[in-house]
Amino acid sequence: MAITEAPKIVTSRMGYEDSHTIERYLATGGYEALRKAVKMTPEAVAAEVDAASLLGRGGAGFPAGRKWSMLRKAQTTYLVVNGDESEPATFKDHLLVERDPHQLVEGVLIAAYALQVTKVFIYLRGEFALGLERVQQALNDAYDKGAAGSDIFHSGYSVDVVVHPGAGAYICGEETALLESLEGKRGFPRIKPPFFPAAIGLYGEPTVVNNVETMSNLPWIINNGGAAFAALGAGRSTGTRLFALSGRVKNPGVYELEMVKTTFRDLIYAPVLGGGILDGNDLKAFIPGGVSAPWFGPEHLDLPLGQDEVGEAGSMLGSGSIVVMDSSTCAVRAALRITKFFARESCGQCTPCREGSGWLKRVLNRIESGEGREEDLDLLLDVCDNIAPGLTWPPQQTTICVLGPSIPSSIHSAILMFRDEFLHHVKDGACPYA
Repeated sequence: MAITEAPKIVTSRMGYEDSHTIERYLATGGYEALRKAVKMTPEAVAAEVDAASLLGRGGAGFPAGRKWSMLRKAQTTYLVVNGDESEPATFKDHLLVERDPHQLVEGVLIAAYALQVTKVFIYLRGEFALGLERVQQALNDAYDKGAAGSDIFHSGYSVDVVVHPGAGAYICGEETALLESLEGKRGFPRIKPPFFPAAIGLYGEPTVVNNVETMSNLPWIINNGGAAFAALGAGRSTGTRLFALSGRVKNPGVYELEMVKTTFRDLIYAPVLGGGILDGNDLKAFIPGGVSAPWFGPEHLDLPLGQDEVGEAGSMLGSGSIVVMDSSTCAVRAALRITKFFARESCGQCTPCREGSGWLKRVLNRIESGEGREEDLDLLLDVCDNIAPGLTWPPQQTTICVLGPSIPSSIHSAILMFRDEFLHHVKDGACPYA
């Protein structure tokens, strides 16, 4: 197992029970990066982030520095932090907002200064009750210490930060739907173009939307330099990243690992990480980047944890969630549960997603309950092809946002890899794993 000695960038305080408090944060170098940043020019701060080659940690993997550079110049600009982590088995941001909220707040303030925005909104999932409480307390502490609000650390720069709880809609993890929600509307994704947030975002003004983990990396980058961050990992995948490991492993949890230098095998089997498969079973398949990603088989275990490497193999790192399935897992049931989630969470704006997800759920449910027909497999693939033509990766899109093309991934993967299981359900009228 090749576990590197990379520094812990966003989880360095997790060993302390009081990691969420201002006292612990200040005792471990908290807000020193912000003090350093406000003595630099905003352009110099942005240049360090650009030099770090920090890829967004929310799913799309777009470079943060490049996204910042796209912000249209205007009298009013906004920074919005996307903390609406709601994909099944994805829980890394949940850890950060509960265990190190000051790190998030400091990163947000550094970004706000670099962008010179006029207001910041931290949008957190409403179900994160403890996280909301702790982020709000951290923000209150930052105001008390002069790190937020008027004349931050006597720099002449002022900005207000608002914590906004969401109402529990998966679609609001999509950045334009999140902006609609912030404006008090239903969370419908916007058509892009023209509504790229950097040009036309919150309240029609230029807006940068970044993820919680992305923001949490900024204090370390400013303290240590963008080059030090870029020296970790390889290629475009620099630094470390949080991975939420779940499913049929002995040690599920959140692990911070150096990108590219670590493989899926390391994460799943290393004793200090996943610890291997439960009950000594064989690995059957794993989802490498959240339930919207195509599945991988055991032959992909030695793939590096890198954005491009996983993409070239036909899937994505996405939300940083790895779900492990073993020889006791029913592929049909797994695909059904994922499809049920997407069908429930579709906002209903686009016909292929709204109607197709329901059709797919009903056909899968028929097969899983032992009432399926052999031609249902072709029917499933046909409906999937209508939602994401060609069933290629990255997927073709027939909907405004990527929720629609995410639906076929699990179904296509399951049929492609485990067609015999579907046929067993059909021919025997029962699940072999019941």
